[in-house]
Amino acid sequence: MTAQGASAPRVVVVGDVMRDVLVRPEGPPLRGADRRAEVRFAPGGSAANCACWLAALGVAVTFAGRVGAGDLPGLEAEFRAAGVRPRLSPDPHAPTGALVALVDPADGERSFLTSRGANDRLGVEDLPDALLDGAALLHVSGYALVAEGPRAAASDLIARAVARGVTVSVDPGSASFLAEIGAGRFFKAIAGARLFFPNRDEAEALTGEADPVAQAARLAPRFAVLAIKDGAGVARVWVEGARAAESAPPPARMVDSTGAGDAFAAGFIAGWLAGDAPGKCLAQAHDTAARAISHMGARPEAP
Repeated sequence: MTAQGASAPRVVVVGDVMRDVLVRPEGPPLRGADRRAEVRFAPGGSAANCACWLAALGVAVTFAGRVGAGDLPGLEAEFRAAGVRPRLSPDPHAPTGALVALVDPADGERSFLTSRGANDRLGVEDLPDALLDGAALLHVSGYALVAEGPRAAASDLIARAVARGVTVSVDPGSASFLAEIGAGRFFKAIAGARLFFPNRDEAEALTGEADPVAQAARLAPRFAVLAIKDGAGVARVWVEGARAAESAPPPARMVDSTGAGDAFAAGFIAGWLAGDAPGKCLAQAHDTAARAISHMGARPEAP
């Protein structure tokens, strides 16, 4: 597997920035009453998380997104501290996106309540041609494709990247949002993407198939590299339509699954850019996701 770009390739990540409120209750909510819970405030957003994991893996990365104007200085400093070059657009009318993640104390699975905020106002003007200068790969979060305006902007950037020979990867992001968009509009928006990282539920939303092999039969012809994740189950990779690798993730202590898929994509991309074989890329993807689920929050832990 050969990556494009120079010896130190740069990745551009486009998509959502969120402020996460992580809630891990001691048990099921008590309607009309109190329940003790661990509550944390943390940076988030699928695309932003992926960018930070890429930086933690030593990849040069630029992140582009839209945030509330008042948050711009603090968020720029936050990204720089994580090793990410920020290219943030300030929105004077909408706040930075926010999300409440309800983390199941039994197994770490999470449910989201989302306010998209400035993310849903991302426009073509926020994604100039210069963003792609020197880039080996453009990674787009599916959350940038939910609303019509950002979807048009991200799709336009993907087309420009493809025209310039920049490889494009996409993480579809959310099965429920994919159901809203529809498979036809989604595939049209990401035309030209070569790497694709759905989980099993997202692949089902796009294909109507529940079995990963049947999902791959529908999806693999569209992409040079397809990696279908399945939580703690077996992940499978297809390259140029042929199954190339599969493995289950290593045993890991599950604390909070928020950001696991973002970390998985970052680990795989980092390996792919280094020219690693599919199996090695998959192993690094699993290892990075295991790091993500071992603590509360979706970003790498501070050293």
